Amino acid sequence: MFESGGLLHAEVLPVNGTSLRDLDQVRLSDYLVNIAGDLESPTTEQEWLQRLKGLGFMTDSESQPAVCTIAGLVLFGRNPKRYLGSAAIRWMSFEGIDMDYRSQDDTVITGPLVGLFDGKFGGSRQMIEPGLIERLVDRTLPFIGGQSNSIDSSMRRSVTMRYPLEALPEAILNAVVHRDWTRSIEIEVINYADRLEVTSSGALQNSMTLEKMLAGQRSPRNPIIVEVMRDYGYVDARGMGVRRKIVPLTREYSGQEAEFELTEDYLRVKIPARIE
Repeated sequence: MFESGGLLHAEVLPVNGTSLRDLDQVRLSDYLVNIAGDLESPTTEQEWLQRLKGLGFMTDSESQPAVCTIAGLVLFGRNPKRYLGSAAIRWMSFEGIDMDYRSQDDTVITGPLVGLFDGKFGGSRQMIEPGLIERLVDRTLPFIGGQSNSIDSSMRRSVTMRYPLEALPEAILNAVVHRDWTRSIEIEVINYADRLEVTSSGALQNSMTLEKMLAGQRSPRNPIIVEVMRDYGYVDARGMGVRRKIVPLTREYSGQEAEFELTEDYLRVKIPARIE
């Protein structure tokens, strides 16, 4: 009730059993120095705890030592699923149009949401280690590409993507950053012969509706996660990825409309495949 009314953000709730060592301090140092603008990384455990509590990545109380928040663990956790079972993405691919067909791939992917980069923000930054979104997209690529009917000058059939590549990570990213962390269910990304479905647990936050979402209104359920992902450039600064990417790119690429299905338990985005 409090979360739906905007009075509580579940992302700042403590994750019992965690500690500072469960966060990737290399990724955190990159964020603090190269993005947040700190002159240097903390040098002692006390300095780390003070800085991370200030950012909402850790929390404590008088009765227990500092632990990670959901936001801190999801963004920078070494193995977030170990303590937070829903901090993962279930990826599946099927040959046909439903789950009755043979599974081509079925796995659970977890890890820190943000990638690890080298170099200062605004300069030449190269990704050293992928984040969760990149790892998932890389896993999907063998299953969302297909042979084109056209033949190039080398007498080879070119490989075409079944979905617009910018729309796919956008749909997955939205599912991750806006999901309801009070629900203990993993995000699902499922590829079928004719479509790709991305399902995020929980209804839309606050008073948001499908109509408002498609119109471009913003009401982040997890503001810390959204802001950090925006700092890294994952999230569009305008926060209008559905309206500006998923909807128009899907229409242009496949000639069909992206579909959005909302219940009290989940939000599902369906991206139709491009049929050659």
